[in-house]
Amino acid sequence: MINPTPSARVVPIDLDETDQAIIGLLRQDGRMPYRAIARALDVAENTVRARVRRMEESDTMRVVAVTDIEAAGYSMLLAIGVQVEGRPPEQVARELATVAEVFSVSVVVGAQDIEILVVAQDQAALNELIRDKLGAIPGVRRLTPALALDVLKNQPDWVPFHAA
Repeated sequence: MINPTPSARVVPIDLDETDQAIIGLLRQDGRMPYRAIARALDVAENTVRARVRRMEESDTMRVVAVTDIEAAGYSMLLAIGVQVEGRPPEQVARELATVAEVFSVSVVVGAQDIEILVVAQDQAALNELIRDKLGAIPGVRRLTPALALDVLKNQPDWVPFHAA
């Protein structure tokens, strides 16, 4: 999967058609060899290598693996709203981020102070996660879980680039 990785310390680069095509091919297969990319685009392998390096070093893109949560043994996916009391939300969010089953943490504005996405293997594991791990973190006032009944769209390979 290709993810943008914006950074304040790096100057953005302009992407031409070849860069976009490389990104498009890597989105299809992040392990595609540079030689195969070069053949598909009718460019030199060194060109592909240099452009990928340039895009990675400029934090324009990176190639990462994406885990299939069901294949990893998790049958439950939940979004949980967290209301905080007595501690800054940022501190609570950092502590929530250390819990293995939590794979996304966002400090938000709205009815909740923090939104997290979690996985659980089954109902017993979910009960333990909510009661013993998340609920035990100092500053957590209320947890509002929402169980995903059916995931209609989960697009982990989304990026704000359009393949050429």
